Amino acid sequence: MSTTITKTMPAWLNDSCGPAAGTRRETVATPQPGRGEVLLRIRAAALNAADVRLMLGDPLLMRLVFGLRRPKQPIRGNDVAGTVVAVGEDVDSALIGDEVVAELDSGGLAAYAVARADRLVTRPEALAPEAAATLPISGGTAVQALDAAGVASGQRVLVIGASGGVGTFVVQLAALRGAEVWATCGQPNRALVESLGATRTFDYRTTDLSTLPGSFDAIIEIAGSRPLRRLKRLLTPTGVVAMVGGDGGHVLGPIPRILRGLLLSIGSRRSIRMVAAVAKRDVNEQLVALALAGRITPVIERTLPWDAAVEGLARLESGHTVGKVVVLGMP
Repeated sequence: MSTTITKTMPAWLNDSCGPAAGTRRETVATPQPGRGEVLLRIRAAALNAADVRLMLGDPLLMRLVFGLRRPKQPIRGNDVAGTVVAVGEDVDSALIGDEVVAELDSGGLAAYAVARADRLVTRPEALAPEAAATLPISGGTAVQALDAAGVASGQRVLVIGASGGVGTFVVQLAALRGAEVWATCGQPNRALVESLGATRTFDYRTTDLSTLPGSFDAIIEIAGSRPLRRLKRLLTPTGVVAMVGGDGGHVLGPIPRILRGLLLSIGSRRSIRMVAAVAKRDVNEQLVALALAGRITPVIERTLPWDAAVEGLARLESGHTVGKVVVLGMP
């Protein structure tokens, strides 16, 4: 792969709120790394549910922060594996040539992207770029959800929405902690989720959660909309529901549900917590080490070439992705 840096670069732009079909390839200026930043040549970019939210501008409340009429950042794909090709001020030039994993503030569906140097994690040669790129947001969210719920060895954990990008990591990481993992997913994905470490799985379409035998020390609910009182009744006396994302109205999204969770937690030993995951370098280092050792395996539904970036976004937009969708860097 050439390390020649051009003044302009191709990128996939989503500069108006709408479906994936509105994403187009354009030539834009190559970004320049500022103080404390590096420039990466993108090797692979993993897509996340947040990419779809930003692309659609849904819920509307998001637009107050990310752009009222169009996304302030029009390039999607914030999880990447890449090669450091230039550094900004106060960054050691010895980093140039390093293969790294990073969570970006800008998008990775481009030839190049700027990343904060303090977020970089070395990618070992034995860990493929497409696998490494899946780790920061989905894997990091899974770790922080399990931490928020206090999941530990010997506990019973219910994972709701176990076959998606975050869910497949939650199941594996909870099992690694020594928890007994029960999980809900679509019927076709039950065998996959069991192979990741779930002791019991249930088809979310046909299973009434209130009929599950036993209670749970923790429930990790991913992008759900189930009645919170019902989830709370499934907990042990000191159990925790950790909500990752969530559905809601077109205007406020999951905010009303989050507030209900806070109210239901007042004066109760059973608590409902919202997981607002943030980029953590030490967590990403742990995830890379686990993936390299084969202790966790990123589930990648499809790895697409650069020219199929729109297909990747459309697949995620469908809401039926199993594991992750990854777009390779420009050849």
